[in-house]
Amino acid sequence: MRIPFLSPRRPSVSVIRLQGAIGVAARTGGGPGLSDAGLAPLLTRAFTRGKPVAVAISLNSPGGSPVQSSLIAARIRRLADKHNIPVHAFVEDVAASGGYWLATAADTIWADESSVLGSIGVISAGFGFSDLIARYGIERRVHTAGTAKSWLDPFRPEKPEDVARLHRLLEPIHEAFKAQVRARRGDKLDPARDYFTGDVWVGREAVSLGLADGIGHLEPVMRDLFGDKVRFQTYGQRVPFLRRFGISADDFIDAAAERAAFSRLTPGG
Repeated sequence: MRIPFLSPRRPSVSVIRLQGAIGVAARTGGGPGLSDAGLAPLLTRAFTRGKPVAVAISLNSPGGSPVQSSLIAARIRRLADKHNIPVHAFVEDVAASGGYWLATAADTIWADESSVLGSIGVISAGFGFSDLIARYGIERRVHTAGTAKSWLDPFRPEKPEDVARLHRLLEPIHEAFKAQVRARRGDKLDPARDYFTGDVWVGREAVSLGLADGIGHLEPVMRDLFGDKVRFQTYGQRVPFLRRFGISADDFIDAAAERAAFSRLTPGG
């Protein structure tokens, strides 16, 4: 006779899906992207409900805000250390730039054969329209209090001192990114290789370089580690009530920006 309340407890794995560009939600007030404020309740529940034996992160992100990447990764590590729960990241299409920053929060990083990982760099991009408006006789009028307030104005010729100032901003962010990767992956990286050029690698090559630990998919790997009877408890971001019935203008903007980010890093994008 089997007595339910005396039966062995099946191990539980919390599954968190992190999908999309990082920081988009903070910009539009609740879009599909990833932010620390939006993810905090979800992450807390995943680590505390039901005494999970592990947390598995299903990750698919081309990156975004370096600050939000840092905040989310730090929160994952705090919760993992506090509750002594191992974290496994499973890269889907891409974990690049800030997406790879999130992956480094895991104790073990898994990838598909075709996953794209890396892009450990920082970028600032824009356009210059000074010649265009001059051709049509358009005069640019800008009035500021503060000499640096209109630096890198796209409607004026680029100034060397503005470019130098931009690099002074980008370099510390890049150093913080490199420090995160070294802290979390340093013992698995080849000290003679430069991983921080912004280059990307695919699947098994990323594993051979130490950027990931193995090729594998979430459910099979978790069953191999914790048995066939393991239970999966999935945690996802909540969709605002009104968005369940339609799509706002912000959704179109976010979708376009997110697709552009993914298409830079995935075949067929």
